[in-house]
Amino acid sequence: MKRTNTFDVIPQSEKDEELLQRLLDASAALWNEINYERREHYADPNADVWDISEYRGRYGDTLGASTVQQIERKNREAWRSFFALKKKGEANGKPGYWGNEREGRELRTYIRNTSYSVEWGEYSRLEILVGQDLKDEYGLGHRERLRLEVRGNPNWEEYDKQGRLELFWDENAQTFRAFQPVTIGTSRLAQPLAGETAALDIGANNLVACTTTTGTQLLYEGHDLFERFRETTREIARLQSLLDDGRYSSHRIRSLYRRRTRRRDHAQDALVRHLIERLHSEGVSTVYVGALTDVLDTHWSVEANAKTHNFWAFRQFIDRLACTAEEYGMTVETRSEAWTSQECPQCGSTERTTRHRDTLTCPCGFEGHADLTASETFLRRQTTVTRPMARPVRLKWNDHEWSESPHSCSNEERTNPKVASVGR
Repeated sequence: MKRTNTFDVIPQSEKDEELLQRLLDASAALWNEINYERREHYADPNADVWDISEYRGRYGDTLGASTVQQIERKNREAWRSFFALKKKGEANGKPGYWGNEREGRELRTYIRNTSYSVEWGEYSRLEILVGQDLKDEYGLGHRERLRLEVRGNPNWEEYDKQGRLELFWDENAQTFRAFQPVTIGTSRLAQPLAGETAALDIGANNLVACTTTTGTQLLYEGHDLFERFRETTREIARLQSLLDDGRYSSHRIRSLYRRRTRRRDHAQDALVRHLIERLHSEGVSTVYVGALTDVLDTHWSVEANAKTHNFWAFRQFIDRLACTAEEYGMTVETRSEAWTSQECPQCGSTERTTRHRDTLTCPCGFEGHADLTASETFLRRQTTVTRPMARPVRLKWNDHEWSESPHSCSNEERTNPKVASVGR
């Protein structure tokens, strides 16, 4: 079973930081050379994309032969993915470059599983292999590796096997960061505490509205996150409009794309972890989530489409959700949630209800929070709900974690005299 540890990497001195930057910059230069050669071959009908030059002689003394091999392999994987998407008509461009020398290269590298080690403890550390030229220049011994401090609590301190390490400079967080794929056995997974059920409504303004058979309701707000995502998108469009004819991108534009994606992924990763841990403590064993097609069929608009596809990255989110739930022995099932966001829980009507922002109203007198109502309706379609709903918990993102908002959000069913007296 594949999982990933994510942690910050901190050089222990200015010399170590400079060495690390040199290593990552050389890795980017290597990637760019390989990628340039493959793009040239791709444009030449008589050339073979897979037939490239030997780079170990030029870069091996700086990066180490194994790291040169991993970057070559990673680039090959990127081109294979491009051809697979092209075959399905979904490719949106050939593999790109990691910046350039004039505007600055993207600091990133990949290190073979046998060329690094991580020790977890009170003073966690990462040791990575570097080429002999860098060792000589920075005073490392012949068999010595670059030693770096590790900060962060890994999800998987114990594992059966580690994979290729990805190490990069995170511009958004202004720190070096690492992704460590690991393989674990099923015996390390937790088990659900009970047999409760939860249902999730994936919203446009609120990322997730959740209702459980224990009576808990959670609302993860998404308005501020989406507005920041949209601001970055507008800035990307503005910069693209200033490019010279024939140019489609720049270092600044690529940097904004990366920052936008990492900011979104960070918030979504934290949301999934927070939600699943909360549901596990509630004794939930099964989580139902609505199918994407239902969202598009009932709420399609230019803005909703942008939120669903670009900001939400829906399939990626569901994969994260299922993967994290599996750690706790919970299952995630995708079911149709058609019309749940328009159905009145009081009279069952879907045609007479009206949604205004976060409020759902019906001429029968019902008024409640639209997304929370939808998640409760969705839950009742999957299982029997016997407990009354507790006061909903609203959660907001502060760029680091999800925390409870001091503002309450009511989901009480109540009769509104003005609504009840007026037809649609």
